[in-house]
Amino acid sequence: MAEVQLPTYDIIIFGASGFTGKYVVREALKFLDSPNSPLKTLALAGRNTSKLSQTLKWASTSHTDVPLIVADTSDPSSLRRMASQAKLVLDCVGPFRLYGEPVVAACVEAGCDYLDISGEPEFMERMEAVYHEKAADKGSLVISACGFDSIPAEIGLMHNSRQWDSPAVPNRVEAYLTLESDKRIVGNFGTFESAVLGVANADKLTELRRSRPKRARPTIPGPPPPKGSTIEHQKELGLWAVKLPSADATVVRRTLSILAENPNGLQGVNEDPKHAEKRSSFWSTIKPAHFGVKIGTKSLLGMIGIIVTGLSIGLLGSFSFGRWLLLKFPSVFTLGGFRKKGPTEEEVASASFKMWFIGHGFSDANLASQATAKPDKEIITRVMGPEIGYLTTPITLIQCALILLKHRQDLPKGGVFPPGIVFGPTDLQDRLQENGISFDLISKTVLTST
Repeated sequence: MAEVQLPTYDIIIFGASGFTGKYVVREALKFLDSPNSPLKTLALAGRNTSKLSQTLKWASTSHTDVPLIVADTSDPSSLRRMASQAKLVLDCVGPFRLYGEPVVAACVEAGCDYLDISGEPEFMERMEAVYHEKAADKGSLVISACGFDSIPAEIGLMHNSRQWDSPAVPNRVEAYLTLESDKRIVGNFGTFESAVLGVANADKLTELRRSRPKRARPTIPGPPPPKGSTIEHQKELGLWAVKLPSADATVVRRTLSILAENPNGLQGVNEDPKHAEKRSSFWSTIKPAHFGVKIGTKSLLGMIGIIVTGLSIGLLGSFSFGRWLLLKFPSVFTLGGFRKKGPTEEEVASASFKMWFIGHGFSDANLASQATAKPDKEIITRVMGPEIGYLTTPITLIQCALILLKHRQDLPKGGVFPPGIVFGPTDLQDRLQENGISFDLISKTVLTST
């Protein structure tokens, strides 16, 4: 009997009826069959067709005939069937530590591309360790962290880096994230769950990194930056800030170490010579720097909620009863910052973010090599956009997906990569700018030594 040929879709959104998934569907539908869009066919996948159907009704009144596919992370054959019908799978089912690997495995096996919105370093680095070679061989491009973690950080850092006109060089760039709203700011429960599980499995990440070959280290001019205080008063921005243990810094480090090994970036599978030239010239403008992320608030009082949340996750996340308490009563342990049912649509609509990038470096690279060198130049840039989990994340994920569909020949054949090294030389920044995420140069200042 002849095998039934399943239809092929440009994109399948997996986990489409979840909290974030439904907003991804809504964003994707804006580009389905619109003029100049490479997205011609779309399907939604998940465990429950009635929930998928409700999502479709919620997301759009005009696209009622999008196909629905049943797929479940506990059923590998359903994932293989889904992956065999897709050019690209967008995975919105987290925590990825629990549910991500079977989807990656199915996509790599089928040779289709995979993007997700994970912000979990251990998951991302484990996928690279386990699947990179097979994905490169099968022609499957696997890219995690295509949501708010970590596109604004990666593309934002590159935007700052490109402001350092030669012979000037950055030494360190510190990003300060502020979340703003005229209503209550409520985080995505999945993000909270991922953070709790991240603390529980912190030793696994250390173990994984120890077991892997050492990566190339980018050459950063000047001395390593000072440690700084736990709570910082950032006077220029009028913020109180504390270190944010997000994935951003580790994702940026991975991109910079791949760049150290491939100074012209990664070659496309069937690259147009013009694109190869553009790629090479883009990467020649990116100068590596020490990078960290802090979360900031305008008042010291605002710091309390952030510190309580951090301490709760840090102290209770390391033992099972503590984790049960955190996940059962998230609102209690985060002073209302996270809750099980997530934010209301009004709360989502009123929220926004600003991410300031303060770069310190040298007006001339030669100054950096002096033993007593102190940075004499500061460049501040900023990325701004709407609410991070349900609006910015779908925008960044869908724009990455559209680039992948449209310019596949200019991107690597396959492999497991962080987003910056793949999307840096594309028009991602321009696309984000057109879709409500702005990139600005704020100031360039000469620092006087005091």
